[in-house]
Amino acid sequence: MVKNILRTPSFLWTAAVLLALLLVPFFAGRFYVYILAVIFVWGLLAMSLNLLVGHGGAYQFHHGVFYGVGAYTAGLIITKTALPAWIGLCAGPVVAAFAGLVIGAFCVRLNKLYFGMLQISLGSLLWILALRWYGLTNGDDGIHGIPMPGLLSGSVPAYYFILIVVSACLGVMYLILKSPFGATLRAVRDNPQRCQAVGINVRRHQLLAIVIATFFAGAAGVLFVVLEGSVFPDMLFWVLSLEIFIMCLLGGWFTFFGPMLGAAIMVALRTFVGSYTEYWTLILGVVLILLIFFLPDGIMGINIRTWLRNRDRRRETDVVH
Repeated sequence: MVKNILRTPSFLWTAAVLLALLLVPFFAGRFYVYILAVIFVWGLLAMSLNLLVGHGGAYQFHHGVFYGVGAYTAGLIITKTALPAWIGLCAGPVVAAFAGLVIGAFCVRLNKLYFGMLQISLGSLLWILALRWYGLTNGDDGIHGIPMPGLLSGSVPAYYFILIVVSACLGVMYLILKSPFGATLRAVRDNPQRCQAVGINVRRHQLLAIVIATFFAGAAGVLFVVLEGSVFPDMLFWVLSLEIFIMCLLGGWFTFFGPMLGAAIMVALRTFVGSYTEYWTLILGVVLILLIFFLPDGIMGINIRTWLRNRDRRRETDVVH
């Protein structure tokens, strides 16, 4: 399977884009390098959610809490213990996945809306814990000035580290979705009753998908700490999860790179439009309304659907001739 993937045109395009991103710091200013790093972090977070919602059909309404768990784990280990910073950075995704396992074990017993509402409730408990436990988390002040290893000091080293980690995570995520597990996950999304009837353990597959997705969300939280050197309770608030949903909706639910495109649009609106007006969210609202009416599959989703339609037409034409 890996050899077939390496030969596909999409892989070649991805490799070309990755090469271009490696060269960005040589000709772009520090500000644009920072903006790209922010897009990578948000894009990884959105794509981890899309693995569950778009490909798994699970109503993960409070996915952002695991992003915050990963960030707080790294921040607390680095600032509150004598352990090396690398241990904190590696522990963030693991603890986030464990939190996903515990919360998911309760949520998979319910379906659809009830799944999402229970997850919001349980995730809010972690938010309250981070907000009120002043002795450990500094409460609503958050943790700032988190020291990083010397290898990651500076914006350019942090950019390359984030790019490498995000690329590795996306590669693993792609292989997961192309595996038999990924195919089963999409089948569970489309018809869980039929999957249950043929002997597929739907709850077990959903729980495993939650653990995988929350691991990547925790990795995104760690990368935020690497980039910003801080962590705060708003990272665990449910409003952040709503923003992640919007990113997936903008780019396209049922596509792989769609959420990354949605994250880029969100960051661009907040950064560039927000510098001219504080009402940039109004523009985002108009974009979402137009998107829902005219591009319900998202920007990348409609492009892929158009490409597939044109490909089928060319094949039919070739058969006729």
